[in-house]
Amino acid sequence: MKQTIKCLIAAFAAMLMSVAAYAQVTTSALGGRVVDANGEPVVGAAVVATHEPSGTVYGVVTNNDGRYAINGMRSGGPYKVEFSCLGYQPLTYTDVTLQLGETSALSGQLNEDSEMLGEAMVIAASASKFAAEKTGAATNISSAQITSLPTVSRSITDVTRLSPYGGNGMSFAGSDGRTANFTVDGANFNNNFGLSENLPGGGNPISIDAIEELQVVISPYDVRQTNFIGGGVNAITKSGTNTFKGTAYIYHRNENMRGNQVAGTEISGARDRDRNTTYGFTLGGPIVKNKLFFFVNAEYSQTPSVAVRWRASENGVGDADKYLSYTTIADMERVQKHVADKYGYDTGSFTDFPADQSNLKLLARLDWNINDANHLAVRYNYTNNTGWNGPNASSMDGGTRSAYARTSMYSMAFANSMYSMNNLVHSVSVDLNSRLSDNLSNQFLATFSKLDDVRGTNSKEFPFIDIQDGTNTNTQYMALGYELFTWNNAVHNTHISVKDDLVYYSGNHKVTMGVNYEYQMADNAYMRNGTGYYRYASVDDFINGAAPEVVCLTYGYDGEKNPAARVQFHKAGVYAQDEWNATDAFKLTYGLRLDGLFFDNGDLMTNNKILAIDYIGKDGQKRNIDTGKWPTANVTVSPRIGFNWDVTEDRSLTLRGGTGFFSGRLPLVFFTNMPTNSGMVQYQAQINAKNLEKMFGKDENGVPVYTMDVFKGGLVTDANGKATTQALLDKLIEMGYPSTISPEDGAVPSSISAVDPKFKMPQVWKTSLAIDYKFPTSFPFSITAEGIYNKTINGVTISDWSMMPVEGFAHFNGADNRPLYPSDFRNGTKAFVLENTSKGYGWSANVTVNMKPIETLSLMAAYTHTVSKELTGMPGSNAESAFTYVPTVNGPNNIGLHNSEYVTPDRFVASATHSDKHGNHLSVIYEAWRGGYNYSYMMANDMNGDGYNYDALYIPTDAEVENGLFRFVSESDKTRFMDYVHNNDYLKDHQGEYAEAYSVYSPWVHRVDLSYKHDFKVNVGKTTHKLQLSCDIKNVLNLFNSEWGVSKVMNSTLNEGRILKFEGADAQGYPTFSTPSSVNADTKTWIRNHAIGQCWYASVGIKYIFN
Repeated sequence: MKQTIKCLIAAFAAMLMSVAAYAQVTTSALGGRVVDANGEPVVGAAVVATHEPSGTVYGVVTNNDGRYAINGMRSGGPYKVEFSCLGYQPLTYTDVTLQLGETSALSGQLNEDSEMLGEAMVIAASASKFAAEKTGAATNISSAQITSLPTVSRSITDVTRLSPYGGNGMSFAGSDGRTANFTVDGANFNNNFGLSENLPGGGNPISIDAIEELQVVISPYDVRQTNFIGGGVNAITKSGTNTFKGTAYIYHRNENMRGNQVAGTEISGARDRDRNTTYGFTLGGPIVKNKLFFFVNAEYSQTPSVAVRWRASENGVGDADKYLSYTTIADMERVQKHVADKYGYDTGSFTDFPADQSNLKLLARLDWNINDANHLAVRYNYTNNTGWNGPNASSMDGGTRSAYARTSMYSMAFANSMYSMNNLVHSVSVDLNSRLSDNLSNQFLATFSKLDDVRGTNSKEFPFIDIQDGTNTNTQYMALGYELFTWNNAVHNTHISVKDDLVYYSGNHKVTMGVNYEYQMADNAYMRNGTGYYRYASVDDFINGAAPEVVCLTYGYDGEKNPAARVQFHKAGVYAQDEWNATDAFKLTYGLRLDGLFFDNGDLMTNNKILAIDYIGKDGQKRNIDTGKWPTANVTVSPRIGFNWDVTEDRSLTLRGGTGFFSGRLPLVFFTNMPTNSGMVQYQAQINAKNLEKMFGKDENGVPVYTMDVFKGGLVTDANGKATTQALLDKLIEMGYPSTISPEDGAVPSSISAVDPKFKMPQVWKTSLAIDYKFPTSFPFSITAEGIYNKTINGVTISDWSMMPVEGFAHFNGADNRPLYPSDFRNGTKAFVLENTSKGYGWSANVTVNMKPIETLSLMAAYTHTVSKELTGMPGSNAESAFTYVPTVNGPNNIGLHNSEYVTPDRFVASATHSDKHGNHLSVIYEAWRGGYNYSYMMANDMNGDGYNYDALYIPTDAEVENGLFRFVSESDKTRFMDYVHNNDYLKDHQGEYAEAYSVYSPWVHRVDLSYKHDFKVNVGKTTHKLQLSCDIKNVLNLFNSEWGVSKVMNSTLNEGRILKFEGADAQGYPTFSTPSSVNADTKTWIRNHAIGQCWYASVGIKYIFN
């Protein structure tokens, strides 16, 4: 009778308990089948899962097939799972752990209990990695793994490197890190605007001490997962439990806790003040036991650092190893004194570049078990980060960009040309999991994120000035003034999402139906050259008041000081999916997702002057640009199917895989480029001799109305002799540049950015197949082999509609017969249009081994080979930058497929974690990779005449050189170049071909990171107090030998692969070439990277933990 009553109560309770659909990024699920000793289904068995730390209870009864599914569960554990039914001996599993975003399989066999008095059978759950019934590629990283991981930076990207497809920031499987999707409790934590691949909040928007579990997904065939092409990262934060738990910690690192040499050569400034101290705490516990819980985290860090390590030289001799520039101290002092005396401007130091950084993170979370059918979680996150950076490397307008950065071996800048970046993050998520009936459950998830990035500077208002080295080779030499992209530069991004998933469970089918809505808005105040820009040919030209080569100014119309561009769009999605357990061993998941993208045109204005420009397409038809319209609404269709086959029916051998379409994100900066450059928000004056003549023409005598001499005599100043923005603006207005605008009249800017009316967000087709095998050992030991193939459906590229088709151009004679652009190759104003392409593909192959030979030791090793081919990785953020920075043969409108600039072709990662009963914790990560620095061999100048210095190199064969089909200006140039080719692995293997962009990979590098922690433990009553001392060392082998663990970069004397110079065509139309003096048989292609980041680095910590 006692057993009968227990079974009836358990069954009745299970009918009332919740079953909630697990969200794509916030919860876990449990499922399986209950059978009797004969393998027949047990119908109506009660399955009760208890999250032991919080007392949260989930329950369900088995259906007619003996199957059950519990959704919307807390990730992690441990759980106690009880199976019971009248007439059977109860069965209990303990120590069950659930993985984020996965359904864990747990089945049970109930034996008959004729006496109905038997005690429950208790079994410890298996630790198999294959308990989760996943189909595609995913890596789950638990809180324990995160805690033990060696990390000096305490960043998310230190954690994601445990994924076989990670290891390169937020870039996964060769994709642009800006397109990865990072969510925390379902809320958007992406760098949506995309000025860099760093995450919001300065790259660390949330403390790793606040994360409960993190999941890296590459090809999940669940239709609920979306918004990424390469990979996605889902994180959930910690929750309170029935036990009060807390930590308080301090971590510290400084300039004396790192190496200061590479290969025995001391790095300049390595011992300059550069230290970081992080303070933080966590606290969680019950507000009402088993009912209401809280968790809070706060963390603050301050890092006095240095933004620029380059220094001017005494004698004009540069040395990359010592961070010495060709720029002389004498010239820096001359310029500094000149602008102070003439214009009253303080350039700041050229020997000291302080860059203090601060970061504050706050997080609060509440979990409420409203009742057994409803569970609510609410989280708020705040991050405030400020950091400093050196000036932009080389971007400029109105002329050809220098190949040399403003702070490099070739050039120096002043401290007041640095800029700060303040990053603010506010994020809220509300997650409600509910059971509507015994076989129907629901998840409602709403999130809000507000991300603000604002630039600042210590400079007074003053133009930004580039000074070249006087050799007429477009070589940067010096920079000063108000950083050219900082004036009125701010991004404000708002993201709102709402989703609702309904799950219906019937027989061996689990059907999910869902809807989601997403709103994104980005305001971008971006005034390139907002205080004015000048470029001079030499220091003497600048000081003596010679005419500048280029003058630029961006200004708002009608006196508007803070013009801004905005993009808004709404994205609505519907999806349905069936998870069909066809047999006990085979599960098929198939579904369809539809996403509609709808832009808001309310913030745009049509510029009729632009609309009137007729551009000619490749088909010969006219086409026009309307900057007052975003792309038309479109729907993206994403079908997916995946399977999981337990081949041996004991989970020792599993075959899984699938195929499906995945749609992703594109950085919003590529959209706001259109209104920013539409000529309606602001005007960009890009002034050089050619543009002046184009703008104002010639007088009746055929003489240009204006030449650059109009700017002779020094910077444009006001009545007080100050080089103000208003003074330059007044001069331009006086010359005839527009001061006001109306949509009816419009104005044609120096360049136009636009989006193709038919543009669609990126989409890729992924297919994968994997084999998981668990060895028949007494301890967990498994191996996985997985292959993934990607095919681009909707890729992203940029075209310049003003460029005429290259097919009609003349060509050089000889082996390198690339087209030669005529002087009038443009038929109108530059027009950089965002478009789609279907070209592109990639694949990866991975082998991963996991082992736990003893309870306290976990081992993992993985090797991944990745290939990724694309037209463009959209380098940069400005439309012309993204258009330009891909080496080509036929010009940037005619890019061929090439290796992705983001790919790491080969990567090996291994980890070992050990803890003992004496409080010692040791964790080691070994990483080795090839690539990461991906270079291109190019010409040293603009050979094809397209105006861009990114012309791919042709690698001649010996016969072509010998037979005069590839000609040098001298025998010495020929000998030195061909000797270098013969000694270079890439070049000698590709003779007779054009060098492929981003295909010269840096050599293998090997690194070991180590973490050691020791616990001092004291028990006081029921409370355990623990003091943990820790030491983390990055690149620990470098501590013993300064050559070890150091990556190699291309020799700086090779000018980033520009190893041949075009010297013009000879009388027969053959191009002739010279070889830079640094290129010869003995030139080393690779040298060690003499950067402080290559050295070993240590961090020490003290952490107090209770319970």
